[in-house]
Parts: sequence; C-alpha cells; structure tokens
Amino acid sequence: MTKIIECVPNISEAINKEVVREIIENLKVTGVKILDYSSDTDHNRTVITFVGDIETVKKGAMQVARDAVRLINLRYHRGTHPRMGAIDVIPFIPVRDVTMEECIEISKEVGKQIGAELNIPVYLYAESAMSENRRLLPEIRKGEFEGFFEKIKNPAWAPDFGPSEVHPTAGVTAVGAREFLIAYNINLNTEDINIAKNIASSIRESSGGLRFIQAKGMLLSEKKCTQVSINILNYKKAPLYRIFEIVKMEAARYGITILESELIGLMPLKAALDSLAFYLQFPELTEEKIIESKIYE
Repeated sequence: MTKIIECVPNISEAINKEVVREIIENLKVTGVKILDYSSDTDHNRTVITFVGDIETVKKGAMQVARDAVRLINLRYHRGTHPRMGAIDVIPFIPVRDVTMEECIEISKEVGKQIGAELNIPVYLYAESAMSENRRLLPEIRKGEFEGFFEKIKNPAWAPDFGPSEVHPTAGVTAVGAREFLIAYNINLNTEDINIAKNIASSIRESSGGLRFIQAKGMLLSEKKCTQVSINILNYKKAPLYRIFEIVKMEAARYGITILESELIGLMPLKAALDSLAFYLQFPELTEEKIIESKIYE
C-alpha cells in the first residue's frame, strides 16, 4: 500500500486573503490532497492540512515554504498568535504504512532544503529535535520574530540548518515529526485577557496543569471576547471533554461562561467519539457503531 504522510504547515497570514489563496492554489499543483485550511484573522495565521506519499508531501511542503517566504513580510505582521517565521512550523505526521523514523528523516531533508534554498534558519523540533530543549515548539518560539535577531546570536540557539542570521522578512522556521495534534480553542464571554491567561495557566503542563497540554490566553478583538488557545499533544491521554470541563469550571470561578469552542484544522474521529461517549454516558460508542465507518470499510 502507498505510504501516507500528513503535513500541517502553519503560515503567518490570514488577513490578506489573496496571499492565502495564491499559496493554496500553488499547493494544489504539487499533487498533494488538501484536506483542510483554516484562517483566523485575529491570530493572523492559516493552518493547512494535506496528505500524500513521501515525495509528494516533501514537494508540497517546499512549495508552501517558497510561497510564504515570497509573499509574507513579518515586519508588518500583527496577530495574537505567537510566530517566528512566515512559514512558522512544518510538522510531518505518520498516517499509513509509514514510521515515525521515516517522518523524522523527511523533516530533516525538508529542513535542510529550506535552509539552503530559502536562506532561512531551521530548527528541528518534536520527535526530530536534536536536543531536549528544542523538543517543545513554544521553547523554540520564545522571543518570536522580533526577539530572534538577538536570540540566534546565542550559541545554544544556533540553527540545525541554514544560516546563523534571521531572514529579514521571513524569520526562522521549525520543522519536525510528531503524532496527531489537536488545535482546539475555547472562547470565553469576557474581554478580560487576564482571566483567559489565568485559565490557560491552570491547564497547561508547563504551569503544573494537564500533561500533553499547551495553552495560551488571547484577546480576540473582532469577536470581542477572549480565548484559551490549546494544543493537545496526546488526545488519548488528555481528551477533549476533560479539557472543556476544566475550562468551564475555571471560568465559573470568575463568573463567566464558555461562548463556544472551535477546531483549527482536523482531528481524529476517535477524539470526537470519546467526548460524545462521555456526554451521552455511552461507553460502548466506537467507530464500529458509526454507519459511515462500516460503509467506508
């Protein structure tokens, strides 16, 4: 069977729809299957999800990187989501008949090519990380685009590939291999950013919260609310329903409620079924109970 790899590049643009459109249209030509792309104007960030075999996915990742560097100037970028590069991060995820080790090798090949061809400093992260302090993306991203001009001078932050100088308009890029990640946001009916930050702190692993959770409080000016922006690194051990219930409980302490939650990109069916089973008190709910799953078989 054909090996299938998922790639989820994050680009630092959402407001300029023409830029996003051009990047997506050029990606289509590479032969990858685009599953989803999601733009958030408050974050000023677009997350693209596509799949393909090894060579096609590498080709698609390079096309997105070339276009992002050509079309996005971080000196004028403003958004609530932390960012350090025009093409901020490129993860590769094993889907079918491919190992994590193969995805690590793909990430290294793409990272090396980005560094050499586009003159971008590249940092390997997650399973591809060459040192423990580069495993977590937030650690690499600290200081963001503006702070990296000084940060990169520290020998401890010499890039894995590419030049030792920040690209003046495209910044730096992280490339790596990882398991499925769910980007899940919960919006709160308050504009008090301190409340969102406190709740984010209460659930993220680095502050003593749940394992496998990264979280940040943000203000969404257009929606006139705040958001707890969450990355779930292991949805099997940190399920959606548990995160939702903890955020709802913490919000109640401040006399506020949840407005809505949202998914950025895609998530595995099991993550949705686990939460549905929890709320319906239906422990036997599995994919075998879903008619579409039987049809697809």
